[in-house]
Amino acid sequence: MDQGTATHCPYCALQCGMWLRPDASGRVTVAPRDVPGSGGGLCRKGWTATDLLTSGRRLTTPLVRRGPGRPLEEAGWEEALDRVAAGIEEIQRASGRDAVAVFGGGGLTNEKAYLLGKFARVALGTANIDYNGRFCMSSAAAAGLRAFGLDRGLPFPLTDVGRARAVLLAGANPAETMPPFVRHLDAQRAAGGSLIVVDPRRTATAARATLHLRPVPGTDLALANGLLHIAVAEGLVDERYVAERTRGFPAVREAVATYWPEHVERITGVPVTDQYRAVRLLAEAPRALVLTARGAEQHSNGTDTVSAFVNLALALGLPGREGSGYGCLTGQGNGQGGREHGQKADQLPGYRRIDDPGARAHVARVWDVPADSLPGPGVSAHELIGSLGTPGGPRGLLVFGSNPVVSAPNANLAERRLRGLDLLVVSDPVLSETAELADVVLPSAQWAEEDGTMTNLEGRVIRRRRALPAPPGVRTDLWIITELSRRLGRPTGFSAEPAEVFEELRRASADGPADYSGISYERIDDEGGVFWPSPAAAAGQDACDDGAGTPRMFLDAFAHPDGKARFVAVQHRPAAEEPDARYPLHLTTGRIMQHYQSGAQTRRIPALTAEASGPYVEIHPDLAARHGIAAGDRVRLVSRRGTAEADARITAAVPPDTLFMPFHWGGAGRANSLVGDALDPVSRMPEFKVSAVRLERVA
Repeated sequence: MDQGTATHCPYCALQCGMWLRPDASGRVTVAPRDVPGSGGGLCRKGWTATDLLTSGRRLTTPLVRRGPGRPLEEAGWEEALDRVAAGIEEIQRASGRDAVAVFGGGGLTNEKAYLLGKFARVALGTANIDYNGRFCMSSAAAAGLRAFGLDRGLPFPLTDVGRARAVLLAGANPAETMPPFVRHLDAQRAAGGSLIVVDPRRTATAARATLHLRPVPGTDLALANGLLHIAVAEGLVDERYVAERTRGFPAVREAVATYWPEHVERITGVPVTDQYRAVRLLAEAPRALVLTARGAEQHSNGTDTVSAFVNLALALGLPGREGSGYGCLTGQGNGQGGREHGQKADQLPGYRRIDDPGARAHVARVWDVPADSLPGPGVSAHELIGSLGTPGGPRGLLVFGSNPVVSAPNANLAERRLRGLDLLVVSDPVLSETAELADVVLPSAQWAEEDGTMTNLEGRVIRRRRALPAPPGVRTDLWIITELSRRLGRPTGFSAEPAEVFEELRRASADGPADYSGISYERIDDEGGVFWPSPAAAAGQDACDDGAGTPRMFLDAFAHPDGKARFVAVQHRPAAEEPDARYPLHLTTGRIMQHYQSGAQTRRIPALTAEASGPYVEIHPDLAARHGIAAGDRVRLVSRRGTAEADARITAAVPPDTLFMPFHWGGAGRANSLVGDALDPVSRMPEFKVSAVRLERVA
């Protein structure tokens, strides 16, 4: 029996395998497919992922706003694209190339991310391009680059998690955000391993832990430094590994000298005995992993926080050792590949730096343009959004695969900036909150209606396959980019065919840090995915039990010129905004099982909204009692930037001084209306995880 089309889930970076089979009525059925890493598992979102394909709530015709204050009206593709091209040309004629900006997404295929970056630099000639992955993994990427010389979320296969005898998981709740991942944690525990979870909340993941460390929000860096202090004091540092494979440890040893356990307990609230136990569980395990995610990374000191956890891993001799290491759990479906091929402000394809003359020359040859015609680096996502419509800032914006009205920090400001543009163009399968503000909306194909590649959280490049045609009137993002390029005077150099774009991506990435030149669609099909880097010369020569390419990185050397990893001395500093008399509570935000990112897709799936229909706030029972709040009451959170309303959930899962709110909703329940815009100085990551708020009961 034909199982259908082999593809992957459209949501998180786990990229679980699935079979899709359309029936005679046009409905598409889902069946799990066993793939490396995620096995045959699917979460609630995966099982319902096809519901939106045939939903009446998706867009099937372009929409245009035919005048200021006018509503969006249906239009043909010629009119819509002509309006976009004319608007771009008018803005750039009056204000220069950089007056038009591009904002991409970590859910775009590698092909779309690549072509979007090329479109910005070649067709538009603008430096102003960034993407929502800046809000996701940028701090871990920056820390990984300075420690190892290269950033790949997991530099080892995901199956290593199940084999580890100790895992420290900082700021992640995969039991809700990527449930099939939990099979590896369960395997690890079943084999006698230990799981240490660092999280202020008692999450579904923390409930599985051998040891749950609950730091005060914003104090993860102090905790990591304190754990390293204990490792040094207890003689648990792998001195031979440190001497042979690293540089910079003396400065770090000195930096953590003052983080004695009692001092760390006063900062973080984590008991001294738990600190000692965590270090010993890691140090005594024959194979151990240190993993971070958004809870540790989405801070104004996020890069330094990740560096502190990397320092701990290096001191224990974990990275570059089979079965052990440091890794980051990527969030978005193509969060890894999405930042490797050019939609990030400072990068060109292959994870090349845009200010590197050699990188510019190589990519320019592939693109057949003069190297000096390529713009320089632009600004980060939040800085880009904040500059929209301001004097000297971009006056036009094209958005692909993102919904910044809901997902951006200080969302009230972001919405005002978008409303103030001369031209806002959104390509999306649905009328998201951002699309509702647009001058032109272009209906794009969904994941099951197009081919392409994704790069999952372990760096494995996999195939997304077309299972059914897009509805009449819908076009792919590649087609849209190609047609706009043609209208802007670039009739060649752009293709709507994913296979052709990938072949060019291979050449553009060749010899770069993220080298895809040895990867092809055929090789992915034959080998079940290929780990990058995979140089062309090595194709067919580097297969192993876990897949092809480079499943485990750094076994022989790190990516710095001398082959050694770098310790980086870091110091704890408070969050940019701490509670005070007016705003006495911590607010932290995150995801829940039923919804994904801004909720633009999942909030349109009835089965998911039936389970989680609207925003809520988790409140500790003692705090609720002081405010006279009962379960289900409407409450208001107020910060220095705005307000949000939601229903109260009373639970001891949160500390008495901390509130938790999911960020999947817009409107009055938009959590990011409360979030500040302090940025990490290295990664430019906004501080999503700690905001000072007050709590009010809505009468």
